[in-house]
Amino acid sequence: MHRTWTGLWAGLALTLAAIASAGAQQPAAEFYKDKTISILIGFGPGGGNDTWSRLLARHMGRHIPGTPLIVPQNLPGGGGLLVANQLYNVSPKDGTVIGAISRGIPLEPLFGGQGTRFDAQKLTWIGSPDRDTAICVARTDTGIASIKDLYQRELIMGATGSGTDSAIYPDFMAVLFGLKLKTVKGYKGSNEMQLAIERNEVQGMCGSHDSIMASKLGRDGKLTILFQGRLSPDPRLKGVAYFADIARTDEERQVFELFLTRSALGRPLVAPPGLPPERTATLRRAFNATMTDKAFLEEAAKQSLSAEPMTGEELLATIERAHSKPPEIIKRTTEVLGRLAGEKAK
Repeated sequence: MHRTWTGLWAGLALTLAAIASAGAQQPAAEFYKDKTISILIGFGPGGGNDTWSRLLARHMGRHIPGTPLIVPQNLPGGGGLLVANQLYNVSPKDGTVIGAISRGIPLEPLFGGQGTRFDAQKLTWIGSPDRDTAICVARTDTGIASIKDLYQRELIMGATGSGTDSAIYPDFMAVLFGLKLKTVKGYKGSNEMQLAIERNEVQGMCGSHDSIMASKLGRDGKLTILFQGRLSPDPRLKGVAYFADIARTDEERQVFELFLTRSALGRPLVAPPGLPPERTATLRRAFNATMTDKAFLEEAAKQSLSAEPMTGEELLATIERAHSKPPEIIKRTTEVLGRLAGEKAK
């Protein structure tokens, strides 16, 4: 009798495995026909990340076999930290849910970010439509004209949450270089921060160059760009300080270089871990095709967006390179960020 039941359970397990395997190998057109893909946007409405995500939602479905409808859903929280955690731990691993997160989120686990419940190297990276430069700005009426002024004068910056450019750039530079940058966190997105600057609740912010400079304050010339978050200078920002202008020692240079790896991640589009390989390939092919789609590019241009895409494979390779840095540099970077257990940097 025992052998009989053992045999039955073994047979059932094999049958279930076969069914699961068959589902995973289901042709993309058959799987996605009449389906809806949710894109979880880790930011509030408005702003660069939300705009890019909704633009992708309107065009990418045409390049997926079966032509599924892609529905955007704002799920703000920590610049996409909430989305990354949900994708990794809750969302179905079948290619029907994807997410848009901040470029800094993939490195948060490496740097000991609070509340991270995912392994960035196991998530499924689809691509980034943009590699926009991060900048830090101040209201022109503050009288702060350069990053060096912040050694003597304090600047109050608006920010969202852990891992976003708005929070991590000023916090990092304040600790590593001793700059007088103070962040007020809790804003839901770039639109709210820009309004806060207009109302003089805060005096500046860090974030996407294109998003900030397209704002009313940026268009009216009421913002001074203090810093560009690039490993090499952005040709549009001649004379604006970048990391090599600020680092004072070789260790500071290496630590800042590792930190700025995040700037190369653009605006990541990501899916849960463990997707069937063909489903991963389908989403990546669709993303790549969208990046050369005439209708997509025309609509992007109308919104003053310039596509500078990065493939899913490139995103993963960049993340893996960051995780392979020397332990002492990772440790020092983590100490500077001061994220572990909410403690101040040592």
